[in-house]
Amino acid sequence: MFWNDDDSPDRIRVPDDIVDLLFGIDCKCIPVDHAYLLAEALKQALPWIAEEAGVAVHSVHVAGSQNGWERPEHGTDSYLAVSKRTKLTLRVPRHRVTEVLRELPGAKLDVGETLVVGAGKTKPLTAETTLFSRYVALDLAAAAAEDEGVFLETAARALAAMEIRVRKAVCGKTNRLATPDGSIATRSLMLAGLTPDESIRLQQQGLGHHPLLGCGIFIPHKGIDSVKPGQG
Repeated sequence: MFWNDDDSPDRIRVPDDIVDLLFGIDCKCIPVDHAYLLAEALKQALPWIAEEAGVAVHSVHVAGSQNGWERPEHGTDSYLAVSKRTKLTLRVPRHRVTEVLRELPGAKLDVGETLVVGAGKTKPLTAETTLFSRYVALDLAAAAAEDEGVFLETAARALAAMEIRVRKAVCGKTNRLATPDGSIATRSLMLAGLTPDESIRLQQQGLGHHPLLGCGIFIPHKGIDSVKPGQG
């Protein structure tokens, strides 16, 4: 069991089987669509991640709408300016934590620009019951991936197989991640009303495919009630 009799997230003991590792980075800019480049660069630095279950690579995210700045359109030829507060985050199993914290700092990753990895620290997963993933890639044909209803139905079936019940869900517009083998259709997905157990399980296991490309990784979100269905 992961929680006490009262299911307040503040009182729940979250297991540390899987944790996030946050690293400082030194990099002036990075392509908005950098998933493939980052994954390949990390495989050079940590070759075992290609086969290790439980490893996922968060996309490097820089928020928009700050001081009038808006995020550029998604693509490999659009760039984000990276601030000193921006982090590189990997989700890894507990038995790899010491190794990654030792081996990754100092690595120079080629992501179109040179990204130098700084010191890292551990961050536990959350018991929050509203979670969000920026990119979810499911077993869907290209045309079906464009259909919001089909996407949500497919996600619900995949979640049910993980014993996670969908109560509230909102998905965003389709984004395509560029790879040498063709683009991968993804959508953002927000889920609310999860139990703490479901939340932890979803963060540990992820949803769908391509975790090294930043897909299916769920993080806490402030809420879903103000988001209307159909908004992306």
